[in-house]
Amino acid sequence: MIDSHAHITEERLLPESARIIAEMPEDGLRAMIEVGCDAATSEQAAALAADNARVFALVGTHPEFAADYGKREQELYASLSVQPKVVGIGEIGLDYFYETPPRDVQKRAFVAQIGLAHELGLPIALHIRDAYGDLLDILRANASCLSNGLLMHCYSGSAEFVRELARFDAYFAFGGAVTFKNAKKQDVIRAVPRDRLLVETDCPYMTPVPFRGKLNEPKYVRYTLAFVADVLGVDFAEAERLTERNTLELFPKMKDFFNGSICL
Repeated sequence: MIDSHAHITEERLLPESARIIAEMPEDGLRAMIEVGCDAATSEQAAALAADNARVFALVGTHPEFAADYGKREQELYASLSVQPKVVGIGEIGLDYFYETPPRDVQKRAFVAQIGLAHELGLPIALHIRDAYGDLLDILRANASCLSNGLLMHCYSGSAEFVRELARFDAYFAFGGAVTFKNAKKQDVIRAVPRDRLLVETDCPYMTPVPFRGKLNEPKYVRYTLAFVADVLGVDFAEAERLTERNTLELFPKMKDFFNGSICL
């Protein structure tokens, strides 16, 4: 299994991060991707990846911190991306739930980081909340900068929007929220092409059933993967194989560290 999106340097999980990483082999986790949200957490993610064989990193500024994105952050992410285990730019995007920072500030930071990823030849991982209309507008306007792949992290949109995003060769990651009784995302999961499907935890958030209410950890990606397998009508091993393969296809820098140990 690969957890394609985690935050184990978040303060609630940081005291457990060494244990979490040490237990990855027995938990069946071949890899996890630690994701930055701003300059400080991006540096933490890159350092964690450099020090641990099964950990990779994304660096970027989350829309919540878009007002802080500037030349310093751009230069930092460019320098971190030289590291072999920094595999993409993220999580970046738009979040209109709280309307802070203002939408125009979020859009500027988002577009700037799309351009940065294009210059660096890296894929992007997107955080999108209540902003799918503006997302489409931005992707259309920046289509020439999207040739390295994009991931809809913790995808919460509709099956219809899957088809809209297919025009941009998007990948889609599902987290523990799809296992919630009221989620009703089976049709969305089925709408995603099987070669574009990933799983994640977004830990410490969105813990899947049967551990909902507890602090999430990368090992709980197993329950989301089992749910997805059931929805698709395949066994767990097949779902594991295809999501691992898709993760490596989206983040090709990871391939060099597996030496064929993942069946492609």
